[in-house]
Amino acid sequence: MLSYRHSFHAGNHADVLKHTVLSLILAAMKEKDKPFLYLDTHAGAGRYLLNSDRAERTGEYREGIARIWQREDCPALLEPYLTVINHYNRSGTLRYYPGSPLIARQLLREHDRLHLTELHSSDYPLLRSEFQKDPRAEVLRADGYQQLKSQLPPPSRRGVILIDPPYEMKTDYQDVVAGIQEGYKRFATGVYALWYPVVLRQNVKRILAGLEKTGIRRILQIELALRPDSDQRGMTASGMIVINPPWMLEQQMNELLPWIHQALVPEGIGHTLVRWVAPE
Repeated sequence: MLSYRHSFHAGNHADVLKHTVLSLILAAMKEKDKPFLYLDTHAGAGRYLLNSDRAERTGEYREGIARIWQREDCPALLEPYLTVINHYNRSGTLRYYPGSPLIARQLLREHDRLHLTELHSSDYPLLRSEFQKDPRAEVLRADGYQQLKSQLPPPSRRGVILIDPPYEMKTDYQDVVAGIQEGYKRFATGVYALWYPVVLRQNVKRILAGLEKTGIRRILQIELALRPDSDQRGMTASGMIVINPPWMLEQQMNELLPWIHQALVPEGIGHTLVRWVAPE
């Protein structure tokens, strides 16, 4: 089907959570000199114009990145993420939002590698154009789940795998579990970061139950909710499920999430969550 366009939602509260977690993971990976692979299974267009008709139609970025990017009291843990936001908005006006591939591009080193895939016929050429001069990057129009078979393990035996499907097809909730299981068979020491939306809580429970059945250990769940769960249409929360998280990530998110929640939801509704789905 492939009708989902992230340009309507770029910079929203889910992006703030997802890219904060991703930035902290990448920062931790760089503590060792050895190179690593960044694999993005559903990479999107790469860069999003926030004054476009699509972004302005929803205005979701105003309740996301716009609420934190120039605050003077931002915690130091947000620095890796906000440094990238500022890089793409040097004029001081919030014009662009970098998706996960561009965040990775800014944070990775010269000897690290990026493997990015996108199937959407409109987004893929934009992504390819963003990276055409970056020798570290391979950009393919390909099925992201298949990359978990074909690209793992990486030669460096170190890697971060971001799985961020649009969930426009109900099968995505099963496919993400199957994809992680396939990747983990080949590369059990990789860091797997799975984003999920909370539209119907039952779908999130289905992912968690599926992952628990795999027997995989060291699974950390991080969630940010702007509203209570609802059976009405719309995303009330989102989360990240991280397998093999860097050892400091749990503590970092316990420190950071309350601040992000207060900044995005001054009224105090919703919730934050950091918990082990499957400890070591």
